[in-house]
Amino acid sequence: MTLFLGLGIAGVVLLALSLIFDGILEGLFGSFLEGLFSGLVSLPVIAGFVSMLGFGGAIVLGTTGVGTVAATAAGVLAGLVAAWLTWKFSQALMRDQTHATPRDEDLVGTSGSVVTAIPADGYGEVLLRLGGQPVKLSAKSPVPVARGTEIWVEATLSTTSVSVRPVER
Repeated sequence: MTLFLGLGIAGVVLLALSLIFDGILEGLFGSFLEGLFSGLVSLPVIAGFVSMLGFGGAIVLGTTGVGTVAATAAGVLAGLVAAWLTWKFSQALMRDQTHATPRDEDLVGTSGSVVTAIPADGYGEVLLRLGGQPVKLSAKSPVPVARGTEIWVEATLSTTSVSVRPVER
């Protein structure tokens, strides 16, 4: 019983360490593990197997009158199920995709308003929306643009400045 509980605790400790040292096996053995097992051999999967081997074996040994061999077999079966579930769950998390990160080029063609007046061939400030969030950027225009005027972004000059023109209606 002590051996099974020790394995279970070791698996939980290994799982905690896998949160800190995520990807260490993949880093040590490189593409060999990735190509051969497709992520099946990773610290969380091994930790799930070892902990369920230990705790499953301890539960079977403690609740039934079967011997150590049967408890070990039950623990291995529980460990394999836990390892497979951990592998599938981690694959599902890795497949989770988010929307594309907004880029500076996404501002071209958007409208906004002037916050600080823009002098001819000088810089002022405009308020735009990028990815649904308000963004205040420096803006340059060939013509003077008054505060509060609606503008269109014609080009991205840098990560913090754009070229604009007033909207004509």
